[in-house]
Amino acid sequence: MISIKKIALFIITAVAVKQLNAQTKTQNVIVVTLDGFRWQELYRGADSAIINSKFTSNKGDITRKFWAPTAEERRKLLLPFFWNVIGQKGQLYGDRDAGNKSEVANPYHFSYPGYSEIFTGFPDVKINSNDEVLNPNVNVFEYLNKQKGFKDRVVAFSSWQLFPFILNAKRSGLMINSGYTNFNGPKASERLKYLNEIQHKVPEVIGPDERLDFLTFEFGFEYLKQYKPRVLVLGFDETDDLAHEGNYKFYLQSAHKEDGFLGQLWQYIQSDPQYKDKTTLIITCDHGRGDVPLENWCTHGNDTPNSEQTWFAVIGPDTPPTGVIKTPTTVYHKQLAQTIANLLGFDFKAAAGHEVGNAIGTVMGNK
Repeated sequence: MISIKKIALFIITAVAVKQLNAQTKTQNVIVVTLDGFRWQELYRGADSAIINSKFTSNKGDITRKFWAPTAEERRKLLLPFFWNVIGQKGQLYGDRDAGNKSEVANPYHFSYPGYSEIFTGFPDVKINSNDEVLNPNVNVFEYLNKQKGFKDRVVAFSSWQLFPFILNAKRSGLMINSGYTNFNGPKASERLKYLNEIQHKVPEVIGPDERLDFLTFEFGFEYLKQYKPRVLVLGFDETDDLAHEGNYKFYLQSAHKEDGFLGQLWQYIQSDPQYKDKTTLIITCDHGRGDVPLENWCTHGNDTPNSEQTWFAVIGPDTPPTGVIKTPTTVYHKQLAQTIANLLGFDFKAAAGHEVGNAIGTVMGNK
């Protein structure tokens, strides 16, 4: 027999969720990750010390493209969409020069633990490698996929082949396309079929399993236009791989290119009736990188100081256009899962079955 207390709790929870849904304008969420991209370049633009080091070939070319006297000018040259659009109409967190901090809470400071923290809402210390191991923890996207109106409308495209493990495709049932896997969805457009073909013809610049980011973007973008998902995840990878190679020129160029993808994506969102003024875009990274000594920009991990330092940006109908957040607070990536759920009017924390960080209230204008 169901107790009166359980019935009361169910009613209270249902009312709370209904009220939360009524309070948000966001009906769709797009999450984009730039693997290992540093907060230093986001907020300061190109780093002159690295440009003038052994890590940059064609120093003159990079200087002409991305150098300017002030950080404000440099970051606009490198990331025009971030600064001309999100900087004016959204929010940016983790500018340590302005006194705000964003960090991963997990102790490892590399990719699988970083993505797991973002997607599940907590830093599970047992997630401590980049091995192909299915994540035992429920993530916010599989939770959303079970909600009314979201079933089979929550999808992910990633360059890194481990996303099906991080998001536990076997358990979650999510459509996840990663690495050089073909897309075999029903009624795939000719464009998607062409991308299946061409992805196996491009040079494997990064590695045999890590797809070039432009292909991941094109797959995700075409899927968005044809199938109209409610939640889309795009995981880019090149910034991390190129930094590990110590190639600052290509690291900057890749970040600049991905900023262009974001601009193209946002332009489409604002032109489509399903998405216009109903969609929140969240952009972040899975970990930071080192800074001192200079060689540490190439790497990260718990033995690399400051590689827990991260950032995130958000723009959407529920987010006040406050630009760079300058309050002396620290936000953690474990808070992003509940933030995503709250934007859509749901409470992931109450249903996850494990620890979940509190939502970041300022994203929705709450203190």
